[in-house]
Amino acid sequence: MALSQDILAELAEIAPGSPLAEARAAREAATRHAQGSYEILFSQQDSDFALDERFAVAAKVAKWHNAEALAAHYAGFGLADPTSARLTPALSFARLLTFSPAEATPGALNALTQAGWSKEGIVTLAQLIAFVSFQSRLIAGLRLLNDRPVAASDVAPVAGVWHTNATTITGKAAPVAFTQQELGWEPWLAARPLADFRDDEVAILAKFGHTDSDYFRLLGRNLPVLEQRTLTDKGIFYTPGGLPRAERELAATVASKINGCIYCASVHARKASQLSKDDSAIDALLAVRPGQSLSEGQSARWQAEINFAAALSVTPPAASPLHLAALQKQDLDTLAQLDLVQSTAFFAWANRLMLTLGEPWLS
Repeated sequence: MALSQDILAELAEIAPGSPLAEARAAREAATRHAQGSYEILFSQQDSDFALDERFAVAAKVAKWHNAEALAAHYAGFGLADPTSARLTPALSFARLLTFSPAEATPGALNALTQAGWSKEGIVTLAQLIAFVSFQSRLIAGLRLLNDRPVAASDVAPVAGVWHTNATTITGKAAPVAFTQQELGWEPWLAARPLADFRDDEVAILAKFGHTDSDYFRLLGRNLPVLEQRTLTDKGIFYTPGGLPRAERELAATVASKINGCIYCASVHARKASQLSKDDSAIDALLAVRPGQSLSEGQSARWQAEINFAAALSVTPPAASPLHLAALQKQDLDTLAQLDLVQSTAFFAWANRLMLTLGEPWLS
């Protein structure tokens, strides 16, 4: 069995030349690098995390998302024994990242280390789980836009829980509420020292402006995946036309509220506030307590977008044709709808890395 040439188009049943195919072509970088991320993750010949282990984890994560066709795709490859001493803690880690990433602690990483996982293997494992979480939501969203059936979910799209410890594991003051202020972030797993990168690898980090970032140097333990992921991010958020940038940042903030990621929300709420010039609306969103609706009190357009993003962000995704109809009532065309799907889905990936590989601190 071979990797798909365009797995999203295949599993969302997107016909060439259709309006959705044309919208994806208009977002060529996002389309190409989402596919590139898939190809890199599932082709690397890496002794730190073998391919049969990768397919076993991916199939399980896709199944947890009710992405049955995606799960079957990954299960079609050779799968490692899920009860092995290495995969048992890896699948426990995968369940944590899938359903409750805000509950992660350094103990989950320690369990992997004790089972023989290297730092490079742990980073790739986290990337793979987070990527399949993103990929599953992209397929669900694309199927909705393509008028194809999607799996039902009874999970309520409400604000999630978040960390409330007042200090980090190293003793720094930690945020205990969502905020627009700038925060620091420290890893629970050692970042790769800059001196350990080759010159060409340093050039890749420098291209994205992140040679001094612990987060990027940690993810740089698998640099090809990091590069594809970063290019996917830029293809989703930094492209002209379609959904206004402020509303893409709004979607990122909503996903971060669902997943309980204070750090990601601080960055993207601040951007949404600056771009929309509606600081009070963003503050109201950030102030929503766990278990409450995220859209109350917002404008009709933002309510439709927030409700869609929240429903796509829960696990398994709960976005439905009714959510899509509300977007269409607000005159979001196919390209704008695609931007909303991709902006939301990407933060299923981003939040899961931020929440499970480290924690924020008050800078």
